[in-house]
Amino acid sequence: METVKIGMREFRENLAGYLESGRPLAITRHGETLGFYIPGQRKSRKAEIAAMRAAAKEHDQMIASQGASEDELMEDYKEISKVAREKTRNAK
Repeated sequence: METVKIGMREFRENLAGYLESGRPLAITRHGETLGFYIPGQRKSRKAEIAAMRAAAKEHDQMIASQGASEDELMEDYKEISKVAREKTRNAK
């Protein structure tokens, strides 16, 4: 992919668009290159979804291995949250 030269002012004014474009840039001032923007490699949407599904499956397996139900976990979470809120209130 070819590097595009753009002025510093233009880069600053259109920063979000340039960052989302995914193309490498040479940032210049008065025709002199100050630096480069090289975008990171983006994961595909399908890869992100597959990773989330794998994490959810692993999470479900961890819960099942503990022998706990979703209701029990929710009750534990609510109790932990309640205790944390009370500690915060008492600390003030």
